Amino acid sequence: MAALSTPLETVDEFREVEPAAVDLSVCEVRELNAALHARDVVEKAARWRVSSPDGRHNIAVGLDAGIEVEIDGHVGYYCAGMNKTASVTVHGNAGVGVAENMMSGTVRVRGNASQSAGATAHGGLLVVEGSAAARCGISMKGVDIVVGGDVGHMSAFMGQAGRLVICGDAGDALGDSLYEARIYLRGSVKSLGADCVEKEMRGEHLAELGELLAAAGMDADPAAFRRYGSARTLYNFSVDHASSY
Repeated sequence: MAALSTPLETVDEFREVEPAAVDLSVCEVRELNAALHARDVVEKAARWRVSSPDGRHNIAVGLDAGIEVEIDGHVGYYCAGMNKTASVTVHGNAGVGVAENMMSGTVRVRGNASQSAGATAHGGLLVVEGSAAARCGISMKGVDIVVGGDVGHMSAFMGQAGRLVICGDAGDALGDSLYEARIYLRGSVKSLGADCVEKEMRGEHLAELGELLAAAGMDADPAAFRRYGSARTLYNFSVDHASSY
């Protein structure tokens, strides 16, 4: 692998070299993202390897091409935010808002994720192999999120669509004000949020969960999970439930 050095004015020399290597100790994140956003990025290099991220923010955001990006180390805020089509892997921990508002593709965090992982995401698959902090999947709108460990409080708050799979435990107010997102939990839950209830685990749910676990590379038995969803009592205002709003 050859290494890119600043400035990143062109990556033509990497047309025949895969993966293209970018060292962020000598290159700015903005330059990296500009290269990843190039219209002909797939032809220039379909696979990228990023070293020395050192917790920098906004790495590999807004990708819109079928490329693979491997990041060796910890990343800061909003890594792989607004992802579309691309596959991004973080070999470390991720800060606030990893894969925030992603549309499609795959984002994988080999370590832990801070709060708001997958927030407002519309599609694709987010895998956190470790644990995720508070508000994991907040306002999720169609994304699939699989967490190998625990999640913090208010996870899946106002989850509208998609599936959140938790292989560990969940904190307070799980699924608060949930719409139609589904939650699968293997461990214990500290408390359920407003309008979130346990539901029957039928055959179609076991099959769905098995597919999600397989896609995430998680070795877990679907039969060990429980399913949670919306009781649908908050869809329309009722004075009898005023204290829940």
